[in-house]
Amino acid sequence: MLNEKKSEPATTGSLTPEPIIKKKRGRKPFKKRYFTEDTDLAIKEYLSTSNQNEKDDIFRTRIYYPFYKLAENLIHTFKFYYTEVDDLEDLKHEVICFLLEKLDYFKPEKGSKAFSYFSIVGKNYLILYNNNNYKKKKATAPILAADEDDGVLRQLGRDNRKKDIKDFIDYFTEYVDKNMFTMFKKEQDRKVCDAINILFKRRENLEIFNKKALYIYIREITDVDTPVITKVTKVLKKLYKKLYTEYTEIGYVKI
Repeated sequence: MLNEKKSEPATTGSLTPEPIIKKKRGRKPFKKRYFTEDTDLAIKEYLSTSNQNEKDDIFRTRIYYPFYKLAENLIHTFKFYYTEVDDLEDLKHEVICFLLEKLDYFKPEKGSKAFSYFSIVGKNYLILYNNNNYKKKKATAPILAADEDDGVLRQLGRDNRKKDIKDFIDYFTEYVDKNMFTMFKKEQDRKVCDAINILFKRRENLEIFNKKALYIYIREITDVDTPVITKVTKVLKKLYKKLYTEYTEIGYVKI
């Protein structure tokens, strides 16, 4: 018998049909978080240590970037674009400085979440900042807004200084000159203190009036990190209030 060939099924074409690829379903990937569990831990460690070098290192390496991204997101999310600056990077820096000043007020032991706390603090700061600048832009004439904060750097911006304030600042700068080495043991702290004191002495010819610009100016002439500047200004702010109380009571400052 002859071997019969088995018939092969006919093909409709020479090309193999392409397989059907099913699309994967699921959630879109989350964006990388910037305020993490390590940020919370870093803030706790920052608050628990009294060593300023440790504080500076923790802030620089583990807290600065989360604060930077938080400031960036707040500015763009809520459209805080009425600013005194042309570059929003300067505004971000100002927000970071403000958040750094508020670090010591945060109490993690009370169960507060760091992200929520600093989001609210940063947002409230930007609301006031934005509203004040919006009012300035609406004004028909450029008028320097009065600043009720007697902070060390903000005091430089007052245009209509009363004579007693002028006299007091003369006392203040003389006091700082004579007591700088007692107040600050580290050379970099004294460098910042001296720079701020020089600004006070030259206040009549100073063309920089806002805190952000002064921080940048001091940072450039001293070449130190922002946390060092903030630490020194806190000390000077307390001294300023103490000496001003003395000045109002007796009419002068005991150098």
